[in-house]
Amino acid sequence: MTSDPEARLYRKGNGQPAKLAFMGYALMENRHALVVDVRLTAATGLAEREAAVAMIEAIPGRHRITVGADKAYDTKDFVANMRSLGAAPHVARNTRNRRSAIDGRTTRHPGYAVSLRVRKRIEEVFGWIKGAGLRKTRHRGTARVGWMFTLTATAYNLIRLPKLLSAA
Repeated sequence: MTSDPEARLYRKGNGQPAKLAFMGYALMENRHALVVDVRLTAATGLAEREAAVAMIEAIPGRHRITVGADKAYDTKDFVANMRSLGAAPHVARNTRNRRSAIDGRTTRHPGYAVSLRVRKRIEEVFGWIKGAGLRKTRHRGTARVGWMFTLTATAYNLIRLPKLLSAA
């Protein structure tokens, strides 16, 4: 078996084995839980936040939005980038042995608590994508794996549409 030369070793946490992997990211619209953008990158430490900034920059128009994210996004650079793009960073606070980049002007709004609750719905998307065959990909190369990731996210949206239409 030949490994993918573009994949990088990635470890999910301390005590976990490193595996060859790509990193897939999805941007979800919270009201209807539809995926609006996906990105696939090599597994690096900064790729997660860089992909998020690129996806927010790609949103057409300049209307005010909120960006919900987990503790990994609680950095001064990411929060400053979101604010410069006109997005309110509703990021979970990481206060473990450090100071959070999210201040009281963000956390005092009722929408912050709602965003933290709703952001967990993105895990449904990734669970569905893994169940649809991308837990272990059959393809090699960023282009092909990225194409399959995009196609699978599109299929997720198509599965969601009848449920949304019947609710309306």
